[in-house]
Amino acid sequence: MRKTLRTLESEFQVNIPNPKNPFLSLIRTVLSQNTNRKNTNNAFERLTSKYASPSEIAKADLEDLHDLIRPAGLYRSKAKSLKDQAELILDRYEGNLEKVLSKSLDEARRELLALPGVGPKTADCVLLFAGERDVLPVDTHVSRTSKRLGFADLKDKPEVVKQKVEPLIPTGERGKVHLLLIELGREYCKASNPVCEECPIEDLCPKIEV
Repeated sequence: MRKTLRTLESEFQVNIPNPKNPFLSLIRTVLSQNTNRKNTNNAFERLTSKYASPSEIAKADLEDLHDLIRPAGLYRSKAKSLKDQAELILDRYEGNLEKVLSKSLDEARRELLALPGVGPKTADCVLLFAGERDVLPVDTHVSRTSKRLGFADLKDKPEVVKQKVEPLIPTGERGKVHLLLIELGREYCKASNPVCEECPIEDLCPKIEV
């Protein structure tokens, strides 16, 4: 694992951004589901230019939310999730998700997972990017590359991939590994037609078919 990570570090320049507002981090992650970075950024900028707090989104007209986040796809279900999340955050935490992130890792993750439409990857992204917690969010890129590299089995669900791969990563580097594996998945280890002959870790990869 360490040699693989060092090689990826020399190929990709990634940095964990400074801690973000946890609610905005939640919004971005929800919008990123099943779409690409460009569409996510577009929808996020459109939405947060008008509504950027739990109270604003909770009061927003649902049709207006649909129009604003349409570029991200699945806009109806995402808008409902965001509105339901905002309402619950207002009711349970007085609009302040920092109250969740101040708790222990396990408790904070459990409470994030209790929010409508929040799964393990979304919870871990909020913990990582807003809470500076040493966790590995497992999205489709992380799951696919981990399996092809032999760190997880083909049948493993994302939570099992997380359980197997997190302990292999040096302490404090899980966020960096998350970003590195995403870049690897986007640039070389693609779902269809992976570019193995150009991949910087071709000699370290067992080339397991996923």
